[in-house]
Amino acid sequence: MSEPTKPTPQSQEIQFRIEIDEQTAQGAYSNLAIVNHSPTEFVLDFIFMQPQQPKGKIRSRVITSPLHFKRLIAAMQENLARYEKNFGVIDVDKLPEPPKPSIMN
Repeated sequence: MSEPTKPTPQSQEIQFRIEIDEQTAQGAYSNLAIVNHSPTEFVLDFIFMQPQQPKGKIRSRVITSPLHFKRLIAAMQENLARYEKNFGVIDVDKLPEPPKPSIMN
């Protein structure tokens, strides 16, 4: 009779809790994003541009690793596919071209 195999660390389900404070839970609206990268990280700047205004403001910056960025892209693609299945395809040709930003400190 063989002994039962122990699960490998990769196959064990890890459960954890995520907490969010009230201000973060409210979120920040963004209608423009800029993505930059270096060999070791990706930087995502989420910006709000008011209509008819020549400047916007970065509302949030997320800095992450290349591995996590790739997982994030996969999760966003999966969620976009589910959204379009439920609400219809988003026609990007109907949207105006976003402005070409220059970042100032």
